[in-house]
Amino acid sequence: MKSYGVTNNKISSLEEFEKDIPTPTGKDILVKIEGISINPVDIATRKGFEGGNKPLILGFDGYGEVTATGDQADKFNIGNKVFFAGDHTRDGSYQEYELIDERIVALAPVKAPIEQSVAMPLVTLTASELLYEKLHIDPKADNSSKTILIINGAGGVGSIATQLAHRAGLKVIATASTTEKVDWVKNLGADLVVNHHEDLIKQVRDLGIENVDYIIGLSDNDPHWKEIVELIKPFGTFATITNLRNSQIGDLKQKSVDFAWEWMFTKAFYNLDSMSTQGDYLSELAAGLDDGSIKSTTTKVLHGLNVETLTKATELVEAGHMMGKVVVIK
Repeated sequence: MKSYGVTNNKISSLEEFEKDIPTPTGKDILVKIEGISINPVDIATRKGFEGGNKPLILGFDGYGEVTATGDQADKFNIGNKVFFAGDHTRDGSYQEYELIDERIVALAPVKAPIEQSVAMPLVTLTASELLYEKLHIDPKADNSSKTILIINGAGGVGSIATQLAHRAGLKVIATASTTEKVDWVKNLGADLVVNHHEDLIKQVRDLGIENVDYIIGLSDNDPHWKEIVELIKPFGTFATITNLRNSQIGDLKQKSVDFAWEWMFTKAFYNLDSMSTQGDYLSELAAGLDDGSIKSTTTKVLHGLNVETLTKATELVEAGHMMGKVVVIK
């Protein structure tokens, strides 16, 4: 089968090569890939790759048809259309067929097309774990008195986190830096919008809000660290998907603020029993995409799973100016 991998940390090293179609065992299923989406983690993983005995196959969003199942896999039937966000320890979706543990897979939406569906797994799993597991927000509770600040609200994770927080009933403050992005996050459910290139403390306070219950950091935290420390409520919670280089977690101590990291791949990386929750989150996502209660964040669709298209899609994301997601359909 055709596979696409990098041989070093530059996208220019991406090449096509042949690989045997694998046979699923245990809880694995074999999926014939029909579409993928590009994520910042693809770029970060590539940049950390120094080369090896074989090309590195990236790709952490996938959509396709189940063609074979392992002897312990009983969740799907051959012919089912599924989508998933993959496993950081295994070859990704830049190939014709992919092995994936069925516990982190769900049936794909029925009404929403592949172009809209394939963009959503990784960002939705990240946002769901941030909100429900790290911030401990109960989406069925009355959260109308709670306020959340989402830094980088127009990005991939921010776009779905805004929707899920809105659905959970929180007052959502999202950051966006252009008129187009302000309109984007408002359309996704942001109640209020502030510009992360300007003073966040002043902007939030000018909205009549002294402090917020929750803050999610979805971009470089260091430029906003003093603002985060000032704006978070005592006994509030700050969660992030990015690293802290210069910022000191100890700055949150005086307010007794809870701090949480989120890495969507942790459950599969350590083969935790809880990895099945990701399949559950994706099933909820499929239902939401089909009934229209969740909006896809796809903004760019390219066609052709090949070196040229994968390179172009990666360059769009790596430029850092994307609003929403880029997908590649075979």
